Amino acid sequence: MENFEFISPTRIIFGRGTDRAVGKTAAQYAKRVLIHYGSDRIKTSGLFDRVVSSLTAEGLEYVELGGVAPNPRLSLVREGIELCRKRSVDLILAIGGGSVIDSAKGIAAGVPDTEHDVWDFFLGKGTPKVCLPIGVVLTIPAAGSEASRSCVLTNEDGWYKRGLGNDLFRPRFAVMNPELTFSLPPYQSASGISDIMSHIMERYFTNTTKVDLTDRLCEATLKTVIENAPLVIQHPEDYDARAEIMWASTIAHNDLLSTGRVGDWGSHQIEHELSGMYDVTHGAGLAVIQPAWMKHVYKHDLKRFVQFAVRVWNVDERFDDPERTALEGIGRLKAFFSSIGLPVSLKELGIPSDRFGELAAKTFQERSTGVGNFVKLTESDVKAILELARE
Repeated sequence: MENFEFISPTRIIFGRGTDRAVGKTAAQYAKRVLIHYGSDRIKTSGLFDRVVSSLTAEGLEYVELGGVAPNPRLSLVREGIELCRKRSVDLILAIGGGSVIDSAKGIAAGVPDTEHDVWDFFLGKGTPKVCLPIGVVLTIPAAGSEASRSCVLTNEDGWYKRGLGNDLFRPRFAVMNPELTFSLPPYQSASGISDIMSHIMERYFTNTTKVDLTDRLCEATLKTVIENAPLVIQHPEDYDARAEIMWASTIAHNDLLSTGRVGDWGSHQIEHELSGMYDVTHGAGLAVIQPAWMKHVYKHDLKRFVQFAVRVWNVDERFDDPERTALEGIGRLKAFFSSIGLPVSLKELGIPSDRFGELAAKTFQERSTGVGNFVKLTESDVKAILELARE
């Protein structure tokens, strides 16, 4: 086990009706709030009005900025930075899922720093030293950004998608009412489930030894998601199943499952370029890339892939043929994604093969530490993974 520091300062306010009291928590941090969101769905659902009523009841002023798209755009972040400076905003309140929260993090980092453009941070040309406080009303359990140190933005100039980690990005509080997820379309729910599982699997496949506790925590969280995923697809208003998925999204990415181990993140780095170039849903892209990555690297640590197959997917271990056991586990993962309505090939995503070389090259641009940790990938490896993902 590696040495580690663990911090998870985000206050989680979980359960039915919790979105009605967001103002009391926000008032601890601010007088003027930017309400940041994606589509007007939060207005037609009544959520926006409930949040505004809660804020104004505590004497808080607000301004709003909507329009966050999946794979959040740098241009809107820059617009938000200028708006917050002009209106003296002192809290960013993200209402939505990972894209909205990451956009809010970008704004929060950019407002106080007048020496850098916010994109400089993502290129390693500066480090955020201070950040406006961030609050969250979570509506899409997927990215885990509600308690993570991660922020991922897409620069339309070249369609580069880059991530940045900093503990300043961890929201001060996250209001998590599973009822707000009842109306999610099945495909969006399934994509979120894939994202959650990928965050766990990126940590699970590690070269660090003697980490059985976090192995077991990863496995338990995966099995909980696997059990409840069909329930939320088939019965979208099953509160208990929605609650399990929502809490799993936080646990998967608040770094508890990272303690004492070094994760991989190669699949995420490849998928970031895929969704940056083709604007595909992140979780759907991961459902295609991660099983292909597994097929490419499983021989690196066959024992760990056997463990994954047996403990997570209940594969009967074939002691005379461990490779067959490992491949069965990978096959069950792929079949699971398909069973909840996700694509499992680039062909299903509508991604042509004519730009695999370009995609592989972009995966390595401005990544000084390389791609992947469990196995350090080359451009040839990435192209081979894309070929495995083709059909």
